[in-house]
Amino acid sequence: MLLEGLHLPLTTPFYPDGRLNLRKLEHNVDRYSRTPISTLVALSQTGEPTLLTDEETREALSTVMSVAGESKVAIAGIGRDSVTATLDLADFAAMQQYDAVLIQRPSILQELQRREALTYFQSIADRSPLPVVLYSLAANPLPVDLVAELASHPNVLGLTDESATADRIASLRSATAHVQREVTVTHVFAAATGRMLSVKASNADATFVAAEILSGGAALATAPPRPAIRTRSKNVGFQIVAATSTGMLTGLRAGATGAMPAFAASAPQACYEVYAAWKDNDQPLADEKQTRIAPAIAKTEQELGIPGIRYASDLTGYFGGRPRLPFLPLTEAQRLEIETVMAGIRH
Repeated sequence: MLLEGLHLPLTTPFYPDGRLNLRKLEHNVDRYSRTPISTLVALSQTGEPTLLTDEETREALSTVMSVAGESKVAIAGIGRDSVTATLDLADFAAMQQYDAVLIQRPSILQELQRREALTYFQSIADRSPLPVVLYSLAANPLPVDLVAELASHPNVLGLTDESATADRIASLRSATAHVQREVTVTHVFAAATGRMLSVKASNADATFVAAEILSGGAALATAPPRPAIRTRSKNVGFQIVAATSTGMLTGLRAGATGAMPAFAASAPQACYEVYAAWKDNDQPLADEKQTRIAPAIAKTEQELGIPGIRYASDLTGYFGGRPRLPFLPLTEAQRLEIETVMAGIRH
């Protein structure tokens, strides 16, 4: 699976009383699927996965896939502290036709427990029905040497890194330079999702019945099979996604294949314009686009966190809503500050 482009970390909507709001999640995913993002990421840190029960986790994962655009890569955040619980969710994500799973270091393991962390990731990668994307959190980053060892596993696809500094990405790229894989892409070298390939497979099995051999009964009009997508192969290395809003350009310029800024949940178009300008090698324009959204990132994501991202999403036509406790809703003054910095940002 190709991990290029702009990855969008979904928020998880709640009703005012704290219940999971699946209808608003459908609304958000449907709208995001109409934007030029490449990937939808359910239940990353932005989706507050630790605040959901196992039942709510399954409901959220299922809802996302019920409306997600077929061409959007879908990644499920399923990390649990136990290997068994994580694999149970990996099986569920596979049934929902996700393309990969996102897994972070268990919260019960400390930085020095390298052996335990290595065993945890390897055990999941060995048995997961979906490719694994490692998730390195800023509060507890995965060591470069640990990532390098895991990168050799055939079912470990890449790394989503919240600490994506230029030096760290350079070290990660150097340590994983030996990894080379072949992935299936479309004829324009975009990611070919599992849902797109399943259509191709089903069409291959389709058969036609000649009209002249039919006799008697009422005639039925049926739609012809959808045209199969054209695919080709692409060689990729160990893929790194820069999961930072302020350092999006820094990560991309250092060699990341994609970006996952939390701010994209509030302004996917504005974040995509940064990525697109970088991709087109118009670096002055990319810097200009990044500078334009920097004050909003600083106020919403860095200062106010998830409640700030939620309210900024409300302002741009997506549903953010009230956070679930222990997060508190914003004050009137904080909402006014966000309204000021979000004015004029394309979404």
